[in-house]
Amino acid sequence: MTSEQAPALNAEPLRRQESREQWMLLSLATPALLVIAAIIVIPVGWLFYLSFVGGDGELSLEHYRKMVEYKSYARVFVVTFQVSLLTTLICIVLGYPLAYFLAHLPPRWVGIFMLTVLLPFWTSLLVRTYAWLVLLQKKGLLNEFAISMGLWETPVKLVHNLTGTLIGMAHIMLPFLVLPLYGAMRKIDRDMMHAAANLGASPVHAFWKVYFPLSLSGLVAGSLIVFVLCLGFYVTPAVLGGGRVVMVSTQITAILEHQFDWGAASALGVVLLVATLAILYLAARLLKLDNVLFGGR
Repeated sequence: MTSEQAPALNAEPLRRQESREQWMLLSLATPALLVIAAIIVIPVGWLFYLSFVGGDGELSLEHYRKMVEYKSYARVFVVTFQVSLLTTLICIVLGYPLAYFLAHLPPRWVGIFMLTVLLPFWTSLLVRTYAWLVLLQKKGLLNEFAISMGLWETPVKLVHNLTGTLIGMAHIMLPFLVLPLYGAMRKIDRDMMHAAANLGASPVHAFWKVYFPLSLSGLVAGSLIVFVLCLGFYVTPAVLGGGRVVMVSTQITAILEHQFDWGAASALGVVLLVATLAILYLAARLLKLDNVLFGGR
């Protein structure tokens, strides 16, 4: 036996042991995989099937052809992605300074201020939405306060439009961006900013060159969570939009209530799912999310 063959023989038992460990891990994960298949894969597969069932019960592309022919469907998807993108941008503008503030608080104060971020989770989404309706309507508290302060003379329409929808959705989605962003910021070593300052960098330059890239993983993760959740929002656009902000979820509900057409509703859901996956795929390729989120090379 040569000296080159000895390491190969010694490595063979290690490879067999690694293979056994992988099979053991797979067997342990099998119940969870079966549950995922039961509650996610099978319903989504059934959704795909229903989208190809025409009005006569035969398989066809009838529902997808309608979405191409009627411009109203395109407008619904444009509004859905527009509202989701604007809500995400608003959450970024408001959430980044808030997360930065929380990350630099003394430990004894973090819990108190973090409580204000988590407080919305303790209230029903429907209650929060109707609370904004009370605040933003023409005779609401905000208009009455502004008129009494002389900020404007007549009530401003802040609800039953895009403005009210964005306000309500941003309020609900903000914690979903702040929490992962705060976690990423807490991991940043403050000595790196001091080192940048010692090397001659100004505070602004050190922030953009050192701090912001290190916090980008939390920002991207939070933004993706907010954007994807907004795509399926129903309650807030329905209440604060007043029927003027029609998103895909609202359209699906209208189809089921008035036409009881499961095929058309399923086709809308399938197109939204495919479009969302395509956007996430493009974002992963263009932004290299594996490097940003997981520190890959």
